Amino acid sequence: MAPVKIAMLGSGFVADFYLQGLANVAGQTVVANYSRDLAKAESFAARWDIPEATDSLTHLISRDDIDLYIIALPNEAHLPVSLALSAARRHQVCTKPLGRTAAEALQMWQAAEASGMLHGYAETEVFAPCVVKAREMIESGGLGRVLWVRSRESHSGPHSPHFWDVEKTGGGAMNDLGCHCISAARFFFGKDDPIVRVMAWGKRLVHHDKTAGEDNALLLLQFASGGLGHCELSWTTKGGLDLRNEIHGTEGSLFTDVTRGTPLTAFTTRDAGYIIEKADTASGWTRPLPEEAFAYGYQAEMRHFVECVRHGRTPRETYHDGYLVNRILDAGYASLRSGAWVDLPQE
Repeated sequence: MAPVKIAMLGSGFVADFYLQGLANVAGQTVVANYSRDLAKAESFAARWDIPEATDSLTHLISRDDIDLYIIALPNEAHLPVSLALSAARRHQVCTKPLGRTAAEALQMWQAAEASGMLHGYAETEVFAPCVVKAREMIESGGLGRVLWVRSRESHSGPHSPHFWDVEKTGGGAMNDLGCHCISAARFFFGKDDPIVRVMAWGKRLVHHDKTAGEDNALLLLQFASGGLGHCELSWTTKGGLDLRNEIHGTEGSLFTDVTRGTPLTAFTTRDAGYIIEKADTASGWTRPLPEEAFAYGYQAEMRHFVECVRHGRTPRETYHDGYLVNRILDAGYASLRSGAWVDLPQE
């Protein structure tokens, strides 16, 4: 079969992880890279041996030989780029969060759905191998009824300046990291058990000179079944990315720990190079993580979306899922302001 031809929209951090994931996916080829900065597009294309680099989105969307467009752009660009793709009836995948707000995400979902084309929400957490295995064990009945999920995503702060700007991103640490934890909780409880109430706390504790948003947050999710999701989110945790889940049920518990459970531990007196995402040091005692793109779920999600394009299937994470996550985040920010539980009406 002919390879699925991909245009990567973006040339930064997440686009680089997507290319790492795609490197191990058969039956696809990245034929073009778009960036709002042509020099960045050219550098990215050279690094990944991509035939075309461009800063013209109109030109790229007008091509009739591209099968899938992957939006790996900053948050403020998701809505206009997605709407342009929908108007041109193109298959599209977008990184998290889908929109800066639920209103933006709703526009993206409705336009993509109306186009009749594939739309996939690239939420890595629910594609991570350990998380997928945990869900399989839940589906087998091993945990009984899920009662409580604790999910933690933390590091010492964003890697790019625009992430600190809440106007451009839609929020602080809760907006940036909460997407993953909300998606994990929905995955473990099951999407047929909706979130009905939300409560949040958030505060800027450290990065007063960098952001107007919160750099630490707690988010509680009450499910229709009575179960609870407990999300811990921080931009002030030293030691590299901390990515954990606990799932407790009536008949047992499951624990996932991608970054602290790495099989490699090192002690070096000199800088040892790249260690792990958001590492604060590259010497002393470190826990390097082999095959990050695989462990985090980038490879699995990219393979899934490529296969969905090839076989005409609906992705298991769509823009509807992204919209629901944005609704929960919006409710979280409303709770943060009011200090009270916020009901989430079901649609």
